[in-house]
Amino acid sequence: MRRIGKEPELHGPGHALERLIFFSDAVFAIAITLLIIEVRVPEVHGARSDHDFLVALAQLSPHFISFLISFFVIGSFWAGHHRAFDCARHWDSRIVFPNLVLLCTIAAMPFFTALSSEYYGHRVPVAFYCGWMALAALANIRLQRIITSPPWSASMYRPNNASPCASAAIRHCLARSPALSSA
Repeated sequence: MRRIGKEPELHGPGHALERLIFFSDAVFAIAITLLIIEVRVPEVHGARSDHDFLVALAQLSPHFISFLISFFVIGSFWAGHHRAFDCARHWDSRIVFPNLVLLCTIAAMPFFTALSSEYYGHRVPVAFYCGWMALAALANIRLQRIITSPPWSASMYRPNNASPCASAAIRHCLARSPALSSA
């Protein structure tokens, strides 16, 4: 029986780009999951009345706030990564390192989130969180500019493969970047 449709590409540039996207999605998903692990179940002392539980949960509010902020920040970076790779029309091994730099910044977000929530209200942890966010934003901008640009060599360039949304993706990234929009 004959199959209708295109067979998946098991090697070549399309396969490499797909593997990079899947790996990136996994890093984003794991980082988001690790955020909630840092929110520990509170210890309730005393009679364990409703009031004791509410007080213990209220003391976790900096952790929940930090979790929610970082969850949506990482989600925004993932959405931008997804949009940019949707616009990508070419593969080059030179996108691997910039992508790994971005993923490194994302993978460390649970640590910086935990640091800032554990020491809520202190300047140094917040400064480190904001500094790390700035690094993530710069890595994101660099990666998006690379993957949405035309192919690097003239021999690779084919008009029907040029990315029609490259400049729109970069403008969107600059306008909507979580770190840049809060500055």
